[in-house]
Amino acid sequence: MDLQEVVTYLGAFIIGGILGLIGGGGSILTVPLLVYFLGFNPIIATAYSLFVVGSSSLVGVIQKHQKKLVDFKTGLAFSFPSFLAVYLSRRFLVPAIPENLFTIGGFIVTKAMAIMIFFALIMFIAAFSMIKTKKEVVNHKASQPYYKTFIQGIIIGLITGLIGAGGGFLYVPALVLWANLDMKKAVGTSLVIVAINSLIGFTGDAQTLDIDWYFLLSFSLLTIIGILIGGYFSKFVSGKKLKKSFGWFVLVMSIYIILKELVLK
Repeated sequence: MDLQEVVTYLGAFIIGGILGLIGGGGSILTVPLLVYFLGFNPIIATAYSLFVVGSSSLVGVIQKHQKKLVDFKTGLAFSFPSFLAVYLSRRFLVPAIPENLFTIGGFIVTKAMAIMIFFALIMFIAAFSMIKTKKEVVNHKASQPYYKTFIQGIIIGLITGLIGAGGGFLYVPALVLWANLDMKKAVGTSLVIVAINSLIGFTGDAQTLDIDWYFLLSFSLLTIIGILIGGYFSKFVSGKKLKKSFGWFVLVMSIYIILKELVLK
């Protein structure tokens, strides 16, 4: 095993540790790690990320369920439209995007570049959601009609499918504001949606891409081990401080990706 592989697997373990410590966000580093350190094409990287995120979220669901912080009924209600959007986007939309999108003054905007820039913008939004100090939202209104949930699930699922990240930072506020869940239960319930969406979305990729199963399963296993260890130590560490610090790191990473794709090519 060479140095690159050692650092890669160490990165998988660290990503899992972050997920275990702060309950989310770590998976957003999977795509940059695979693309910029290992040289994977963004299409492959986002596909692998979906599998890593999905398998990791399953472990998270078990942990949260043991603490009675999962509302499976609400999670499944959101999952149905979301996984349809994720699967269809990975199976048909992403493969259908042309390799070269358009040209600006001789500068060619490629499919891979567009996906990474879109990913960076989502990272930017996620970073601010982690940095910003939030007050617990108390929502006493009745849950919204299901057709609204269906539309919201489609939109978030489409974003998830394109960037290959779990989308937990999008589902949590949706569950609080629209499904009338408290914050802690929203976090646990979001993992149900993320797990279903990511793994079903990955099946769309598995039909169109050659998957290196040895690498993917090894990477995912180390991420899960990291989650278990991070989850254990989370009781000794301030999750809010860690989340804010990680948010700043993600913010810097998002800026780096944009510069890398547009300026440092």
